[in-house]
Amino acid sequence: MGNKTLIYEQKVQDNLKESYNHLFRLNNAFKELEKSYNFLLDKTAFDKIMENNQDLAYSDQIIYRFSKLQDTMGAKLFKSVLLYQGENVNKPFLDILNQLEKINIVNVEEWFEIRDLRNEIAHNYNNNDNAALNILNMIYQLKTELARILKSISELILNN
Repeated sequence: MGNKTLIYEQKVQDNLKESYNHLFRLNNAFKELEKSYNFLLDKTAFDKIMENNQDLAYSDQIIYRFSKLQDTMGAKLFKSVLLYQGENVNKPFLDILNQLEKINIVNVEEWFEIRDLRNEIAHNYNNNDNAALNILNMIYQLKTELARILKSISELILNN
């Protein structure tokens, strides 16, 4: 194995570690909220969360960790995986996603759904309770897909 391959493998490992850290904290915040609320949330449960400072902090942590996880995966992890695979990453992001889809890491349509949710958070989370409620419920549904992507990358690296 060449020196570059070892460097790229270390980058993947570092990016995976960062991603798993965000996912772990995201899941822990959901676990705390699940002690008092059933997901998917309804308007009544969401209103109770907004009235309780500790629960509100957990919901904010969920939003923050989801955003950081999506950013880390999209901006760092995906490129490092392709570099490790010997691929050129000096191309549009859609081409990077298509390469990852070919090796069964990510579904391009699902990733765009995740990215769109991340963008919606940046624009609507603080201004609209209905949007915030929908965002929390969508993150709850999408966290399994994010975990699956990370597991696929971990297995790819272990098997090479």
